[in-house]
Amino acid sequence: MRLKPVVSLVLAGTLLTQLSACGSLFYPERRGQISGQIDPGVAILNGIGLLFYIIPGLVAFGVDFATGAIYLPNGRYSVAPEKLQPAVDADRQVDRQALQGILQQELGLSLPLDNARQIEPGPQELALLGQPPRA
Repeated sequence: MRLKPVVSLVLAGTLLTQLSACGSLFYPERRGQISGQIDPGVAILNGIGLLFYIIPGLVAFGVDFATGAIYLPNGRYSVAPEKLQPAVDADRQVDRQALQGILQQELGLSLPLDNARQIEPGPQELALLGQPPRA
């Protein structure tokens, strides 16, 4: 008798994750892309959902294509990291005036940096960027 609520919760959770679409769930930063190369991992996961649950699988594909989360990022930057280097001094502090000038020149945007704050990256982020850990 107690197995019925557990099965109901598992089934509801499975349907909910399929309705939310794999790409949108796993890669929310990809939303907004309009084209590109399709991520095979997201397509396979959506396909598995399509095999088990036809309607939620179709919805998952539809949501991922509509949001653009199914596409791989194209690997381009808005501003290349090497162009931002002059705004960083020897102590790794950002000169806001220089950064604002670079962004104005490269993007044509005048961004207010008066209240901007610098976020210190952790060891994982530094490793991804190929930087040594900070002491």
